[in-house]
Amino acid sequence: MGLNLSNSQIARELGLYISSAQKMTARIRREVQRKSPENMLSGVIEMDEVYVIAGYKGRADLVRRRGRKGRRNRLRGARGRGTLAREKPPIFGMIQRHGKLVMKVLPNVKQSTIEPIIERLVEKESVVYTDEYDIYSHLSRLGYIHSTVCHSRGEYARDDDGDGIREVHVNSIEGVWSLLRSWLRPHRGISQGKLPAYVAFFQFIYNSRARGTSLLPSLLSLLLA
Repeated sequence: MGLNLSNSQIARELGLYISSAQKMTARIRREVQRKSPENMLSGVIEMDEVYVIAGYKGRADLVRRRGRKGRRNRLRGARGRGTLAREKPPIFGMIQRHGKLVMKVLPNVKQSTIEPIIERLVEKESVVYTDEYDIYSHLSRLGYIHSTVCHSRGEYARDDDGDGIREVHVNSIEGVWSLLRSWLRPHRGISQGKLPAYVAFFQFIYNSRARGTSLLPSLLSLLLA
């Protein structure tokens, strides 16, 4: 799992049935999601959101009982910014520069949804950088020092204090999204119900700064605590 192998490859290498590998990896992800502490962020923070395509998998009768259609092959998702209901759930991310990452799978990214998360996990008077999306327009009112980059005008980094360093950007969190997409790709489509556990496991690995076998001490420390 630290190497991000698929369940089928794990099953082959360990001589297991795929169903057994799926049960074990699912349990580990759930426990990581349940036991990982919430990280408080301070200093310089970048915030952004990304949208992934995730529908519903499973037995057709169970899916119908929940009042939803089954996941379709080659699910493309709706155009534009997504929501959980449109099978394009948003993942909201906050990263402290040279520090921890926080990611949340949300039903939407309205101000009323993200503001409680920000106020709970980001210290007041922190410097927050975002793009120009209007869900972030109230951050100054909430007690944060807020600056934006305007991607629609082709702006991706800006020097506000004249020291020659373009400190106003969201390149760090956008780099996380690139890593996350690569991390999810080998699993060939993840249902909405399981997506938060996959995201939580990715966040744990990112914050552990470890991959492969070097992840094992951190993983055992968390699971056996």
